[in-house]
Amino acid sequence: MARKDQTSKRKRKRGDRRDARWVKAPGLQTVMGYLLPKRTDCEVYLNDKIDATELMRYLEKRNAEHPEYKTTIFHCAITGLARMVRERPLMNRFIQGYRLYERNEISLSFVAKRRFADHAEETLMVLVPKDTDTITDISRKIVGDVTEARKSEHATGGIDEILDHFAALPRPVLILAIRIIRWLDFWGINPKVLTDGDPNYTTILCSNLGSIKCPSVYHHLNNYGTNSIMITIGTLHKEEVIMPDGSKQIRDIVDVGATLDERIADGFYFARSLKLVKHIFAHPELLELPLGEPSGFTY
Repeated sequence: MARKDQTSKRKRKRGDRRDARWVKAPGLQTVMGYLLPKRTDCEVYLNDKIDATELMRYLEKRNAEHPEYKTTIFHCAITGLARMVRERPLMNRFIQGYRLYERNEISLSFVAKRRFADHAEETLMVLVPKDTDTITDISRKIVGDVTEARKSEHATGGIDEILDHFAALPRPVLILAIRIIRWLDFWGINPKVLTDGDPNYTTILCSNLGSIKCPSVYHHLNNYGTNSIMITIGTLHKEEVIMPDGSKQIRDIVDVGATLDERIADGFYFARSLKLVKHIFAHPELLELPLGEPSGFTY
């Protein structure tokens, strides 16, 4: 049975934010929020390789059957990460203003180049998947949003346009404005116009470096906003792998880099979350299940 949809409204209680509910953390986690108040002081780094052989076979078959809607590794990665967060709710938490919060919804963000050129502008994209979404829904949303953004060389509204307005302010005014915004951010009372569409306020910020033929890297977190997880996806390549039975095979491998705020969960929880992502890549048929339907993966 599918679980309650992530977008269902919770009754807001004292201490909750507009976008998240206040979680009473254990003693150690609470104290860590005060001892290490900056997210950039609590970064843990992960670099791993994910076997994408089964995923590539799945994509080859899927794209042959639906050539009008090409699904990519990045689309699958976004869908897999959304499922992981749906089944591993501690990955949807953040610390701000010395308090631990859990988001009301799952959100994933990424940056898209308007053109593959040195001086081309970037646009910020945010995806909020529904529990009924599958790889088909998410893939078409990403393709549609990126295509729409690339129709223009310049910002077409939303957070991009707001940033352009801020950048036009005189330096003293901009410094004061940023200080006010940071104060509002600390207390969780920034207006929606500043937070909606901003990758700094999403569950996971992704960077598809494979699309520009670049390997995965470590990317810092930001003290501003609520984003606790940054993931980079590198290029797909062939690599010799020793299989469980001891044989050697040439497999399709994707390098992944991740930076996480260690205060939202422990290493054991992070490790199990990574295992779920690897399981999804090894069993891509799970991508066709609605996000609200459990994968059935046992740890």
